[in-house]
Amino acid sequence: MNDTDTPGFDYARYDRIRPIRWTGEALELLDQRKLPFVVEYATCRSSDEVAAAIHALTVRGAPAIGIAAAWGVVLAARGIEAGDGEEAAEKLEPAMQHLNAARPTAVNLAWALLRMRVTLKSSGADWRARLIQEAEAIASEDLAANRRMGSLGAALIAPGSGVLTHCNTGSLATAGFGTALGVIRAGVAQDRIGKVYAGETRPWLQGARLTVWELQQDDIAATLIADSAAAHLMKSGAVQWVVVGADRICANGDTANKIGTYQLAIAARHHGVRFMVVAPSSTVDMATPDGHAIEIEERESAEMFGIGGVRTVAEGITAWNPVFDVTPADLIDAIVTEKGVIEHPDPARMRAAFGT
Repeated sequence: MNDTDTPGFDYARYDRIRPIRWTGEALELLDQRKLPFVVEYATCRSSDEVAAAIHALTVRGAPAIGIAAAWGVVLAARGIEAGDGEEAAEKLEPAMQHLNAARPTAVNLAWALLRMRVTLKSSGADWRARLIQEAEAIASEDLAANRRMGSLGAALIAPGSGVLTHCNTGSLATAGFGTALGVIRAGVAQDRIGKVYAGETRPWLQGARLTVWELQQDDIAATLIADSAAAHLMKSGAVQWVVVGADRICANGDTANKIGTYQLAIAARHHGVRFMVVAPSSTVDMATPDGHAIEIEERESAEMFGIGGVRTVAEGITAWNPVFDVTPADLIDAIVTEKGVIEHPDPARMRAAFGT
């Protein structure tokens, strides 16, 4: 056991899923578009294939995207010759820019690519081996951070509480264990969480397809609700915490996350339900002052027109499909990272925790 582990926690029981596998020759990504009915890994043998998989949501979740991108750089390196890391960095820059453009809102993607750039520029003739070591480190550090966050976040929750989560923030979205879902796993194991609710998360249904499936693998009972039922659920008194992940956390504590998070935060504040954001420190972007500066990704309107490939909307209808929204810091009770808990986040508390 290391200092990131929760004492007495059975990780073999609650940490079974791995969405990203490096074989030494290729990157295997658990295809999250096909879950829960088909468990299948997509094989990527080039950085372009990794970028396409990130954009297509074959792999998703901010930490997992960053890990996949790091391996994408390793794959890109196979197509170039360079005498040292400086030369390799220059030749690999187009591939890294292509990877970064696949999902621009998630800061972990740019963060992981920056780590790969820094590694290259400090490497000599051994730059290929150093790239592999850095990709492995990004993945292993994420897993350790998730376990640490699970312990810290669960400690905030009173025994017997009900929690509501949104989108998917578990093993599927990370190197393993999960961020918000890691807190829920730890909280259930410690009898702090008595009931788990998951919103379906339209239009891609990550809650319905992924989160409740993940929890089922760990024998954790979860109740699925329509996104539009959340406020009514809070009014009933069934939940004491909303626990969500993040794709970017700004210098003032504003947080970008899956579309629908903002309205959950508003409803939570109205009903006296506490609101927790759980994300690794790599998701914190102190260079972005507030939520107004975040680029909000919009995806094809066609994603709104059906479910599971079956069209449910008449022809000729237009749709607006933002992927994320921004929750203001003043609606967040706690931000949990592996570095600690920031309660009632504001610029001063964020600077104290993460510097400038």
